[in-house]
Amino acid sequence: MKRHQFLGALLAGAAVHLLPGAALAQSGYPARPIRIVTPFPAGQGPDVLLRNLAEKLGPVLGQPVLIENKPGASGFVAFQAARLAPADGYTLVHMDSFHIGTQPHLFNKLPYSATQDFEPVTPLVRNYFFVVVPTASKWQSMGDLIASAKAKPDGVTYGSWGVASPAHLGGLMLESATGTRMTHVPYKESSQLYTGVANGELDWAIGSAASAGAMLQAGKVRFLAAAAPTRIAGYDKVPTAAETGAPAPWAVGGWNGLLAPKGTPRDIVAKLNEAIAKVMQTPDMRSKLTLFTYEPYT
Repeated sequence: MKRHQFLGALLAGAAVHLLPGAALAQSGYPARPIRIVTPFPAGQGPDVLLRNLAEKLGPVLGQPVLIENKPGASGFVAFQAARLAPADGYTLVHMDSFHIGTQPHLFNKLPYSATQDFEPVTPLVRNYFFVVVPTASKWQSMGDLIASAKAKPDGVTYGSWGVASPAHLGGLMLESATGTRMTHVPYKESSQLYTGVANGELDWAIGSAASAGAMLQAGKVRFLAAAAPTRIAGYDKVPTAAETGAPAPWAVGGWNGLLAPKGTPRDIVAKLNEAIAKVMQTPDMRSKLTLFTYEPYT
């Protein structure tokens, strides 16, 4: 299933509570805490989003919602844990566009199937990223970055939170669009990644307002450009990459959502979906999403 097809399935799942005749959730659900397994390490942008959601979702459902971080192995660890869990609504898995749109094209065989092993619960958010550089970087524009890469093939370094992650693919796309060669340096965790940018180990990296925000607020990094078609709300002073010398089509974005093990009762999925939609529409959650430059689906 292609990315847009699966996104369509997620969106269809998001609308399930609006369908005529959708069953009410099973009596007594939930009767104990719900866990959401995430492939992202604590502190990374999607994890920050998820924890804000879980904090507000618990009171709506009447049970705690616990986040279980299982990073590593390209998300395989988290997805395997969720795939093997009972299909009873007490285990969900957090995913993003990389797991659905990219992985099937990178691996001959995956230890799970997003379409056969899981049910779509709901999409959550989509967002674009920024080009993050050290505060003391000599570059003042994407044109400067590209000129340095052309002048010294393989001499410019950029980092990511893993091979084939959106940050890595964004760098590869920039190389392809500009006819340059740069050196990719993968990190295990995003906190290490942006520390590497801040202390000059790396020349640049792709980052979100959530994942790179702490270093930005501390004055240790700055946003050179928005890797987006238009300027990003809340960061209007940061020009787009195209405005400062990058090829106009170049942009780096993503989206994420929640899945449940295959066979999870439809009425439970509907209750989860309805509760999540309610939380995502609250003013406090909307404010946090804006702060992190996330655009909600619900």
